Amino acid sequence: MSDDTEEANDTALTFAHTKPCIGTAQPAASAQNADARLGLHYHHSERSRLCTEASAELFDENSPRIRRDIIRIIAQYLDSQGYTSSKVTLYDEANVKQQHENNYISDVVRLRAAIVDGEWSEVDRICSSTYLKEKKHILYNVYKQQYLELIEDHESQKAFATLNKHLKPLESQQSFQGEFRDLCYLLTTKSIQDAPAFRNWDGVSSSREKLAEYLQNILEFEIVGRESEHQHMMPNRLATLLRQAVAYQIESCQYHSDAIPLVPTILTDYAPVVVPNTEQNSFVGHLGNIKCTAYVGQCGRHVASGSSDNTIRIWDTETSECVATLRGHTARIWDICADRTGSTLVSASGDGTVKIWDIRDLNKPQCTATVATENSGDVYSVSLNPLESHIIMAGYDRTIRLYDRVTGRIVQTFHGHELSVAHAVSNPLGNLIISGSKDQTVKFWDIMSGTCVKSLRSHLGEVTSVATSDSGMLLLSSSKDNSNRLWDLRSLKQLHRYKGHQNTSKNFIRSSFIGDSLVVGGSEDGIVYIWDRESTKIVQRLSGHQGIVYDAKWNPKRGILCSASDDWTLKTWWFDPSNSDMPGSLFSSTQNGGLFAIN
Repeated sequence: MSDDTEEANDTALTFAHTKPCIGTAQPAASAQNADARLGLHYHHSERSRLCTEASAELFDENSPRIRRDIIRIIAQYLDSQGYTSSKVTLYDEANVKQQHENNYISDVVRLRAAIVDGEWSEVDRICSSTYLKEKKHILYNVYKQQYLELIEDHESQKAFATLNKHLKPLESQQSFQGEFRDLCYLLTTKSIQDAPAFRNWDGVSSSREKLAEYLQNILEFEIVGRESEHQHMMPNRLATLLRQAVAYQIESCQYHSDAIPLVPTILTDYAPVVVPNTEQNSFVGHLGNIKCTAYVGQCGRHVASGSSDNTIRIWDTETSECVATLRGHTARIWDICADRTGSTLVSASGDGTVKIWDIRDLNKPQCTATVATENSGDVYSVSLNPLESHIIMAGYDRTIRLYDRVTGRIVQTFHGHELSVAHAVSNPLGNLIISGSKDQTVKFWDIMSGTCVKSLRSHLGEVTSVATSDSGMLLLSSSKDNSNRLWDLRSLKQLHRYKGHQNTSKNFIRSSFIGDSLVVGGSEDGIVYIWDRESTKIVQRLSGHQGIVYDAKWNPKRGILCSASDDWTLKTWWFDPSNSDMPGSLFSSTQNGGLFAIN
């Protein structure tokens, strides 16, 4: 067991646990009737649920018709902005692809006719064309028909050759599990009906007709998709769709103002930044201190917590009920993260392992993989890269590792820190890994070569966390020198230092961003601190925990802050517009991206 695992102030298993009191927010400035000045309203979750979820089920982005619609919309916008050459280039490339699709349709027409007539030599020639080679589902069904006819004619050797040459490489295209197995079984049977999958085989002619109908459906789908090319398109279609998207984002937000906001960017979803002033819920159930927290998916309906009781709990943020408990680690949980869809959670533990959990069904969460390295010690940090294809893990052995979720292997290691690594994350572009260590440095690593390209040595204490802003321009680091520091990621110059909290003992106290305007962090005095990013002033102190606050995370969709503490509880905080006794709250103006302070 490493020294770091026994914290000086860690009272996980000896804490005299009492029912926590309802917290109060200690404001940094005075104000009068903030909600009246701002016209700010809170919409409860019931209203948000009335908005249709922007899911993939709304339309098929791979549909030929939708793809053509998108090209037409982009071309219209380019033309309206005077980018005539770009529009011509777009249509030239689209026409080349269109010609390929025309040839593909022509091949399908000829293929259908050849199958109906039983001209298999012509079928083989058409299937080898460039335009059908990538249509594996068509090839599989065609060669399956050819194979069945050879079996029907007792041409065992030719059937075996077709099976090996054509069907085996396309096994993944089988209509149902076990179909290819039954195709193989047919080589040993007296008739096709002897195989379970083909008991309803009713002869060559009928089977050809069904295959011809299948190809006809494909043709109709492709041809109908082109009707949009002659459909009238409304002017300024792209801008109209974008305004509708922003309006949906505003309507689905929890917080609303009377004034219509002017959105400065559409690169990220609209989300007003508010400064929480009131405790919303307290989550009780862990039997040890809570080291970390993470929202399960972007919507913020659920939040997860990792504890020194060796478990991870998933909570409903509305009801504060525990909806799932993940067990499997044999030591405390140091860090957790979840993917954007909320289907996968990853945990790092003092038992030296990282576990990957499938949480799509919260009634039956499952550990799908355990990543362990020999003699690595505690794993303190775990995070996902921007594409969510790799897991970044780091810990006591001073090494950062990159784990490929597809291959299930560690594909890169990063060596260079002199002491244990407390936290490691990817930059928004995904080409760098940024790490903070007990050796008081922040290091930048090239993800391809594994080499350290830059080190920052300004902190006077152990670095406990690193975080990047949504814009990708800023870096926030926390240290046991009682400071959180803001860096320009382009110049790597220090911009600001945030003070007032306590972070000196053997605790991993972390900080993060609330939008691009605020900074939030935990503290050893049990208070959640929120700073204005530019002025570095403390704009809110959230008091309510009875022990060290280790971590605090913001969810822009719900407009809530979640904090994890040594008092065995998790708390969420929100801005209550009706709470006139809690002045000093701020609301972000989307017109200029800044903050309006109510003084």
